Order: sequence, then C-alpha cells, then structure tokens
Amino acid sequence: MSGEVEWWEYDDAAEMAAAVAGDIGFIIESAIDARGAAVIALAGGETPIPIYEKLSSAKLDWKRVTIVPGDERIVPLGDPLSNVTTLAKYFLPKGARVMPIVPTAIADYKAAGRSADALMQDLHWPLDLCLLGVGSDGHAASIFPGPDFEEAVNGPKERRALGVLPDPMPSEAPVPRVTLSLAAITMARALLIAVRGNEKRAVIETAIKQGQSSPYPIGLALAGTDLPVDIHWAPA
Repeated sequence: MSGEVEWWEYDDAAEMAAAVAGDIGFIIESAIDARGAAVIALAGGETPIPIYEKLSSAKLDWKRVTIVPGDERIVPLGDPLSNVTTLAKYFLPKGARVMPIVPTAIADYKAAGRSADALMQDLHWPLDLCLLGVGSDGHAASIFPGPDFEEAVNGPKERRALGVLPDPMPSEAPVPRVTLSLAAITMARALLIAVRGNEKRAVIETAIKQGQSSPYPIGLALAGTDLPVDIHWAPA
C-alpha cells in the first residue's frame, strides 16, 4: 500500500450520503480557492444517488465546477444507463458544467474512448476529486476484466480515458464503456470511495491485503495512489 486507507462507517445510506456530500463540498471549495475552478469525476450506479441529492443542495459556486463521469456506458444521452444523464439531472440546474464524454451514435468503443480522452485533455489536471464506487467483483470505474484490462491498468500515464469492452458483460448494463484510466484515477488530488453492503466491504479488504498483486481493479487503484484514501461504508 502506498497511501493510508481510513474506513468511515455509518448506520445507513442517508448518514453516509450527508458525510460524503460534506467532504466533496469541502474539496470543491478548496479547489476553487486554490485554482479558481474544480474538476471532479463522479461515480455512476445507485449507491451515490443519495450523495448527489445532498451535494446538489450545497451552496457552492457551481459555475466554477466541471463534472465528468468516472465512467460512462456507450448509450445515447437520456438513456437510463447513461451516467452523465443522471449527473446532469442533479447538477446542471445548479449551473455546473456536466460534460458528456461519449459521442452520440458511435458504434466503435475504441473510438469513443479516444474521443473521451481528447475531451479530458482540455481539462485542468489532475482531477481535484475522483469518487469511486466498487462492484462486488472488485471493479472500479469501468475497469473490468476483458480485452482492454491491461491497457486500462498499464497504458500510457498521459492517457486519461479509454474505451473498454467488459468480458463477461455486467448483467445490469451489458454494453461497452468508456472509463478513466487507472493512471487518471490514482493521479487525482483526492480519492473517495463510497460503498454499501458486507460483500463489497469484504472485496475491498481482500484487495487491500493483496496490494500491488491484487487481481481486483480497486486493489490496483488503492495500491497505486500515494494519497490517503477515505472509504465510506454503510451496511445497506
């Protein structure tokens, strides 16, 4: 392990959401104070929704905030599987810039990844914050086992995003993805993880013990960062 890991435990999802939203708000304010703007990557999925509900009500200078999804499914904008559509629902009305990273109507997932990477090259870097969820299979962002795993984990350090084809396909969203690279995640100025349930906690604890040799993407992310990492956990 490079960075220190600290677990924060809550009684329920609502308590966790309030705490994580508070932390993210502080990181945004600090970035705006330091650099005049904040660029953050936020996770998709169901777990962070209560966090976004809380965060979107915070009195922040949202016009100075750019939000990108840490990963995106290659689906049209407005599709229920689209992470950026979910983020836009909460943060566009506040005045934040919510950046779609997948071109519309693109069939070639590799080309979608190159497009996302080019878009992110225009952002100030590194990310001020990367909020990660974790799958029960240990995936982080959309770094999944499959033909693009090695590239996502060990590709060029300057690559910020790439297209990936999970194998096997996740049942809840069986589509190709665009994801932040492992380098982009571990380079972030702040790294937060928010998870629920005993199964995911056990996966993360195993991944931490395995360190650099972990087969889990979340293990590689935690082993690859020099930052202290806060892991926020609620039982359900």
